[in-house]
Parts: sequence; C-alpha cells; structure tokens
Amino acid sequence: MREPQIDYEAVFRALPGMVALLTPDLVYADANEDFLHLAGRTRAQLVGRYIFDVFPENPNDPAAAGMRDVRASMLRVVATGNRDTMALQRYDVQDPERQNQWVERYWSPVNAPVHGPDGRVVLILHRVEEVTELLRARGRTGSSQARVLEAELYTRARELQELNESLRQAHARDREVALALQAAMLPVASPDIGHNGATVRYRPAAGALNVCGDWYDMIDLPGDRIAVAVGDVVGHGLSAACVMGQLRSALSAAARVAEGPAQALDVLGLYARSVEGAESTTVVKAFIDWDRHTITYSSAGHPPPALLHADGTVAFLNQATDPPLGARPKHIPRPQAQVSFAEGATLVLYTDGLIERRDEDIDTGLARLADCLTRHRQADPESLADTLLGDLLPATGDTDDTALVVIRL
Repeated sequence: MREPQIDYEAVFRALPGMVALLTPDLVYADANEDFLHLAGRTRAQLVGRYIFDVFPENPNDPAAAGMRDVRASMLRVVATGNRDTMALQRYDVQDPERQNQWVERYWSPVNAPVHGPDGRVVLILHRVEEVTELLRARGRTGSSQARVLEAELYTRARELQELNESLRQAHARDREVALALQAAMLPVASPDIGHNGATVRYRPAAGALNVCGDWYDMIDLPGDRIAVAVGDVVGHGLSAACVMGQLRSALSAAARVAEGPAQALDVLGLYARSVEGAESTTVVKAFIDWDRHTITYSSAGHPPPALLHADGTVAFLNQATDPPLGARPKHIPRPQAQVSFAEGATLVLYTDGLIERRDEDIDTGLARLADCLTRHRQADPESLADTLLGDLLPATGDTDDTALVVIRL
C-alpha cells in the first residue's frame, strides 16, 4: 500500500491553535492561520522580524515580565534542545491600529525544539493558547472566593517560574565554576609522552546528568615507560570536581613509586576511604613499557580499555577487573594483567559516557566502540579521538561527561 503524500506546509497552516516557528535568533520564520488571526497580525508583519519587535513589552505596566520570561524559555530550548512549558503568562498586546493602546491578554505557552540533521536546534516551535476570555468569564460568573483563588494561583505560578529561573541560573554558575576547576586540574597531553603520539579529550555533560566527575592522567615513569589512567567519580558539580582532583593527584603520586598499576590502585583505595564522596569511584590504570612492548593494567570497576591492533582487530583489556573504590569493607590486593603489543597498535581508555546508554546493554556500546575503532584504524590519535566523540556520543538529549585518552603504541 502506497504511503499518502502529505503536504506538511498545508498541515501547518491548518493546525488548530496558535503555532509559530522562530529561528534560534528569535526571528519569526512562519505562523499558522490561527496564530495570525488571534494575534491580529498578517504574515508580512511577522515573518523575518524579531519577536519582541512585533510584540514589545507594555511600557505602562511596571511589573511586566512576559518578554523576559518568553525570551528565557526560548533560549533555554535552543541551549538544551529540550521542550520548555511555561507558567501562565500575562503579556499585553499592542493594538496594531492604535500604537498607544494596549490590550490585557493572558497566555499559556509551550516552546519546543525542531532539530536539524546534525542534532542542533534549527527552529523553535512556539505554541500558545490564549486564556484571556476564560479568565474573564470565570471572573464574571465565579464567586468572589473563586476569583481570589484564581488570582492567587496565577501569582503562585509566576513566583514558581521565577524560582525555577533562579535555580537554573544558580545551577549554571555552579556548573561553570566546576568546569573551570576541572579544566585547571586536568593535564594537557604532552608531545613527549609516548613514542608515536597521544591525545586526550574531555567532553562535559549535556542536560541534567553528572558533570565534572571524570578525569584522565598521563605521566612518565622511570625507564622507557609511561602510566596512564582514567577515572569517574560518582556525583556532580563542584563536589565531584574537588574529589576528582584529590584522587587524580593521589593516583599520580602513587604510580611514580608503585611496582605496578595494581599496587597504585591499592594505595588509591586506602586513600579514598578518607575522602568524602570518593566511594564507588571507578578507575583503570595502565603501565606501558616501550622496551618490552607490554601493557600492564588493573581496573577498579571501570569499563575496559580497548587495544586496537594494526590489522583492525580490537581486544578489550578485561582480565584484571575488581570492584570500585570503597566497595569492599576490607582491603584486598587488586589483580593486574599484562598483554603484549606490536608497534602501530592503539590504546584507548575512556569513561562510561562514551559507551553507555540508558536503554541498552553495555555490550552494545562496547561493540559500537570496537566497530568505530576498526573502521578508523588508520587515523592518527588526534583525528581518532575526534571521530570517537563525534560518532559515539548522542547528537541530542542528555549525555554523561566523557574523558578519553588515545595513545599510538
């Protein structure tokens, strides 16, 4: 059976209720017939114009906040890619025939994103229901007690929206400070580390998931060796960034004197018992010996590093995995394992944000990582790191933060 050919432009025009499309710059791209009719504007008066040039704030109302709230909602949609439902708004509308006349109007708006092929927000769908006449009718027919209650509910809706906006701003400030602290503590990959090139990446979380708990580290060791680690602290914001800094520094110091990665993680585990918020941290540590062409590794509950061989095959280093830090009541020495590598192989360490998704098994994420590595096995570390982030991280929606280390062996 043939699918019907749908004229979506005609559908948009005929949509019941007021619907408009705006660009991320808040310029009208189109509006349906109901929007034009109920707003008292022609398409020519809207399309191509900034929303608040068409509908400015009522200068005669010192308490007016509709423009501020609508702008904040729309910019949130652009920034997060998520729908934003607003509280009931009073937004007076200027009479197009008499510029000095303002009509009291009440609206119930919803702003939703329209995503492009790359996942970015390309349009804002602005749906609004006018409830002015409903409120007036209720005011005429309802009891004085009902009118007082409705006025109280309207006031509380406004207060709740203002409180939510304050919380969003506070969260944004906290996130900004945490990211700055994270950037200051995470090292830049030195060009002297390794023999054939290495690179690191950190991608902050998007949306409401944890941010600033992931870290990486790379240091030189005595002899022709290096130590590399990635870890993930449970938690978010400034507290997670602070715990991350303490654990990263402690592990870096331990690795310089430890006989192997397992001993370094033993020391870290003992230290983590005295650090509030360090419980359940996962971390993997690897020592790379260039003379012997070996990788010795140990993992505390962390996703396994991937060893990409020159022929395109991928092996996950999962033979020395123990529980996360603080998961055992008593200290037990951690295991470690060793594998050999040939020159031209690539070692990839990462945190779970790169592979884990809420709605799928972790093996699916590991298979996706292996496939991407095989397809791009000829890429240099810089290009491979960018490709892994671009191909494996979701284009839209919430994502966890992600740390990534790529070393050409």
